[in-house]
Amino acid sequence: MQLSLTVSGPGADVVSYLIAKNPNNPYERDEKGFKVRLVYPSFTKEEVQFVIYVKPDPIDLVRNSSDLFDITHYINDREFAVSSLFITAIRKALGTALNGKPDEAYLQWVDHPFEMKLAFGPVATDLQDQELFELFEPMGYKVEVERGDSTIRKKRSARFVTLTGIQTVQNALKHVSILIPVIDNYKHYFLDEREVEKLDRYGEGWLEVHPLKQMIVKRALRFNALIFQSKFYEKKQQNRNQDDSPRIRLNDLRYEAILNLIRSLPHKESIVDLGAGEGRLSVQVGFVEGIKEILSIEPSNKSRIRAIERFEQVNAKEGYVQPQSLPGSLYYFDSRLQNKDVIVLCEVIEHIDENRLPKIFETILNDYRPKTLIVTTPNQEYNVLYEMDEEMRHDDHRFEWTRAQFAQNVDAWSQMYPYQVSLQGIGEEHPSYGHPTQMAIFRREEEK
Repeated sequence: MQLSLTVSGPGADVVSYLIAKNPNNPYERDEKGFKVRLVYPSFTKEEVQFVIYVKPDPIDLVRNSSDLFDITHYINDREFAVSSLFITAIRKALGTALNGKPDEAYLQWVDHPFEMKLAFGPVATDLQDQELFELFEPMGYKVEVERGDSTIRKKRSARFVTLTGIQTVQNALKHVSILIPVIDNYKHYFLDEREVEKLDRYGEGWLEVHPLKQMIVKRALRFNALIFQSKFYEKKQQNRNQDDSPRIRLNDLRYEAILNLIRSLPHKESIVDLGAGEGRLSVQVGFVEGIKEILSIEPSNKSRIRAIERFEQVNAKEGYVQPQSLPGSLYYFDSRLQNKDVIVLCEVIEHIDENRLPKIFETILNDYRPKTLIVTTPNQEYNVLYEMDEEMRHDDHRFEWTRAQFAQNVDAWSQMYPYQVSLQGIGEEHPSYGHPTQMAIFRREEEK
């Protein structure tokens, strides 16, 4: 994943001072398992090009190569695409230019517009090409979108974006630092007030007048509690026909539904996130009032390391209960999981062979005996709306069930145990195909 910036015209060589990188000294740094490199393919007084690129640390990959059956590897594809992860990795390297603070002798060049070409990719997005044009054209860019032969995810092809126009180096980097995560519509880290501050700082001077300002704000901050804090948020948009409403990721809707359900439960002191992956749900559970213990259970050491890093990043926040990351598997009995208030299986069961599920649910319902069990899985009927070329949403899925199949299996699992089960959907409902995600809630009956 890389970003290149080519500057042409008199004074082009000043760019090296604006970004504070000597063209004679290749820049290379390690950033949390990734290597960040910056090089100058060309450098003259009339034209300068620098390329900054990020790739996973091969030593780290080798160290974790034993995770052959990691059931959560399907969510890690964005490590290889331009995204919020990429922006986070390069922000330190380009911090001098982003903040407009070169050596004093070159301050006059911070506001100097250059002829430039800026290119980045590959990027995976839910936006159409025309929407990419509409994001960048208001700042005066000519936009070109090229589709690669390979895929970032099977359902959509990789795209490479090239912007040409006249911009200051600082503004160009501000634009992409905000808009690349907006394009990807995903954040790889916990969002808090610091995200609002970044948006307000790097959006100043251009976002105020952008026609898609509200869409950008909502996709950048994702959650209403943060969106409402941004100086760019306009409350009056709530009363309009919202053509620019954000396309909230289904995964965020799942988490929101699960968190709201947990908040409503009378018993929620102890939570088990079973098959927790990199801890994205677990870390949000840590902020639910009334919770005292969270066990984040995951078989993959690689994912657990990332989960632990995620937990520690927010550990100092008030009211936060840090999850305990533990190795564990659905396939084996674990006495640590017995008699907890809530067990969650979020998008896990479809990664398991169907013939193994009855035994797994017997262990959970008969041996672990949670007061509440929450299970989510894809609704196979909804796939037709995605215009997929594949049979299932991901190549690691062993099955995807219709609503009737899910209901039938849920009923079979619960019949021998004292649980009442209810079903509901998550995501935008279609009149014929239902919701994209289906959820089952098992509530243990009070013993008389």
